[in-house]
Amino acid sequence: MSGSRSRRFCRALVSLTSVFVSAALVLTGCSRGPSSSSSEHILRIAAIGNASFVQNFNPFSPSAMKITNRAVYESLIITNLAKGEVVPWLAKEYHWSKNGKSLTFTLNDNLTWSDGQPLTAADVVYTFDLVRKVLGDATYDYVDSVTASGTGTVTFAFNRPYTPGLYELGTQVIVPEHVWKGVTDPAKFQNPKPVGSGPFTEVTNFSAQSFDLRRNPHYWQKDKANYPAIRVIAYGANDAANIAAINGDIDFGLGFIQDVQKTYVDVDPQHRGYWFPTVGNTISLTLNTQQAPYNDVNLRKAISMGIDREALVKKGMSGYTHPADCTGLSDAYDSWRDKDVVSQCDWTTFNVDAANKLLDASGYARGAGGMRTAPGGKPLTFSIGVGSASTDWIAVAQVISDDMKALGINAPLKVQDWSQINQALFGGTFQGNIAWSASGLTPFEYYRSAMSCRTVKPVGQEATQNFQRFCSREADQLLDQFAATTTEDEQHKVVDQLQALYSKLAPTIPLFPGPEWGAYNSKVFVGWPTKDNPYATLSPEASSTVLVLTTIHPR
Repeated sequence: MSGSRSRRFCRALVSLTSVFVSAALVLTGCSRGPSSSSSEHILRIAAIGNASFVQNFNPFSPSAMKITNRAVYESLIITNLAKGEVVPWLAKEYHWSKNGKSLTFTLNDNLTWSDGQPLTAADVVYTFDLVRKVLGDATYDYVDSVTASGTGTVTFAFNRPYTPGLYELGTQVIVPEHVWKGVTDPAKFQNPKPVGSGPFTEVTNFSAQSFDLRRNPHYWQKDKANYPAIRVIAYGANDAANIAAINGDIDFGLGFIQDVQKTYVDVDPQHRGYWFPTVGNTISLTLNTQQAPYNDVNLRKAISMGIDREALVKKGMSGYTHPADCTGLSDAYDSWRDKDVVSQCDWTTFNVDAANKLLDASGYARGAGGMRTAPGGKPLTFSIGVGSASTDWIAVAQVISDDMKALGINAPLKVQDWSQINQALFGGTFQGNIAWSASGLTPFEYYRSAMSCRTVKPVGQEATQNFQRFCSREADQLLDQFAATTTEDEQHKVVDQLQALYSKLAPTIPLFPGPEWGAYNSKVFVGWPTKDNPYATLSPEASSTVLVLTTIHPR
């Protein structure tokens, strides 16, 4: 593939970055960081889901500060789901070989680390070797080798054509070899004083409730991020962060909030704004398909038909989103949606009578009190796991639980701290859960995370996607076809087949596209992304957050 053709894939392929960070994992507690100094412009960011901080800036650690891969470390390219495009970053360009089995990135000139040492192609090569050491040899299994040519060129040799590799490799954050080669256990290293290439790298004033990251003294983009620091403040729940935002104590970040216009914006309409685009992941009722009877597609479809999604998004999500259809796709993929599949979306349409008929026909008989039993005679029941601080998702789960009564199914809520919920969800020991999906610039990552056998982990091993542990060999074949295609027309034909397969198998029960929560206060900083200027999504946890940090500036 030529370089010009490969750049057309910017709108057609996807990234692994933030496959799951887009879901706000809210814990418990409430805190309020120190106010900004009157003599400095310090950007105050809400970190929702953190009862307290631990000084962990290891970009390979699942428990690292979320800001680590937004402000401290950077990648070769950045994805912006708001516009469906790629933004060159550490790399200024890339080039595919004619056979699609070699991808070369050319780095920007004069890249530096925050300790002043140069960032070179050798650091990129080292990073990918380190990723495999930390995450396992199967990581980036389509890559045979990574080599550097001089200080500014890196070439990935593939063992097969794999066009999504542009975004998967391009969005991997890069670390300095001269620092990490001396780390004995990279997976457990907490990296308390990181050396990165990002705009804010210098850790100061660290406490359990807040910390400052001062500007990288050697930031390679000297004309960007020209303000002294960002202050990250811990808020254990949506409500705690929202109160702080209403009081004017944060500049960037917001969780789910009822009537955001009246509650937040109208307090100071001159300076406050919000934007909740539904271009990220899809929120689903996820059932564990490794456990019977949840491995029965008829049961999953009957449960889906018993859910009143219109009531769910109104009561649980305050109307900020809309019901999902049987493709499972969020609004980011409207151009990919197959109208023929959507026209047959009976199993995501609210129909209690049809749901009960399907349950009857599938052997789930009514028993005492009208409650159903599975074919083996056990009561038909499943718990719905949800984090205790996620008030929106708790309301969503309650609607589902109430709806299940009309089907004769007992579906109690299992409300716990997110750390407990995720332990069961990631480990595969849950029954049901309100869960999120992978997302990217095309539906490739979504369908891989929903149906690919290659993403299935044994129960007990941590899964970072495909929590339901659903396996479809046919899906893998289609995903391979997508990855090997060279035109968007071919990709669309494959995605049409993936949509039809998803609708047939119902690996998850899609509920609604997940809003990307985002709000700003422009009293001190201006230049925020908006619906009319979507240069990034307005979220402190999105893959495009570094675009926000390097675009806004003091008023």
